[in-house]
Amino acid sequence: MNIQTLEKHLLTLVTLGEADAPVVSCYLNLEAGLDAARQAIDERVRLLRKSLPQPQRELFEQAFTQIHTRLAAGFLEESLGVAVFSRGGAQEFFLDLEFRVPLPSWISVNSTPNIYHLVELKDTYDRYVVVIANDHNTRVLEVHLGTITDAMLAERPELQDRVGRGWSRDHYQSNRREHDHQFANEVVRIAGEVMATGKYRHLVLAGTPRMTALLRQALPKQLESKLIDVVPASDKDRTRDVVAATLASFIEEEQQESLAAVEMLEREIRRHGLAVAGAGASLQALKNHQVDLLVMATEYVPEPAWTCAECDVAAVQQGLPAICPSCGSSKTRRLDVKEELARLAELGGCGIEIVHDSEILMQMGGVGCLLRFLTSDAVGLHPAVARG
Repeated sequence: MNIQTLEKHLLTLVTLGEADAPVVSCYLNLEAGLDAARQAIDERVRLLRKSLPQPQRELFEQAFTQIHTRLAAGFLEESLGVAVFSRGGAQEFFLDLEFRVPLPSWISVNSTPNIYHLVELKDTYDRYVVVIANDHNTRVLEVHLGTITDAMLAERPELQDRVGRGWSRDHYQSNRREHDHQFANEVVRIAGEVMATGKYRHLVLAGTPRMTALLRQALPKQLESKLIDVVPASDKDRTRDVVAATLASFIEEEQQESLAAVEMLEREIRRHGLAVAGAGASLQALKNHQVDLLVMATEYVPEPAWTCAECDVAAVQQGLPAICPSCGSSKTRRLDVKEELARLAELGGCGIEIVHDSEILMQMGGVGCLLRFLTSDAVGLHPAVARG
């Protein structure tokens, strides 16, 4: 699955209207196999059955039956993570997604799909380009969510024709240095085209030391600035093993970018600039469509909150009122702030950075936003209340 496909599925999930029946969101980690993943959620499923009132329990069973049927069918051998969303009742819904990167084993019942783990996966793994080069072949790979989605260079007949017609073994041996540089320049040109077309921000070189050195020398400044690592690999290494090795470098780079976003958030907060911190202020900014980047800690535990389905007001750190103080409606319910922040960010098309192990971010409330603009009433707004 590529990033664009995941984003389409996320849009489907965040725009799914509420119904009388709840949505069961089920995530499975398949690293130890499907049986182990199912055992990891069995106790949680039993607890959900006991906690739900009878009408909701019946609807839960309808939804979970669809999930059980899907699990019984099995998944691709290379899949390490699965997300399944199911709703019974009159407005049935079902969506299952497989990934070659892991997800946690986790299940919930809510009025809307729980998407946080998909958002975290998208931020952690995202997409990048890998160039694998050795003395025998060279490939330019697009990697999305740990999956190789294309191999551009191997599929370009014009380059293969040039190798076949102009670069015979004798000619290559006598002009090795010149042709090495020509070849490196051609590979870099194609890699640059791929990165520009796909709007990639990261590049990894892999291969023999001689070839990766040649490629690195051929990189223009624009591509060199996107290079995050050089990984050794021989022509005997399997492509998937090389990509797995590059994945660790990419994840580390993503974490450094996340920490840089926290530094920028802290700097803007200190100078009273384009930033807010805390759940209430972040929720309000997202509803106002002010947010450029949502920054959230993996350790962030959302505060108690509620929302009104009638007027879309939301309040953080307050008990659930029987009547909405804003409009008088009785259609109030508990709100998972972490999920709502992720949902609004996806709906608004703003960036999301999920940050691991940031004490600074946790001190600021675990969540904050870098803004595009300030509203005229931003100074006087109570941070615990957000309106649609």
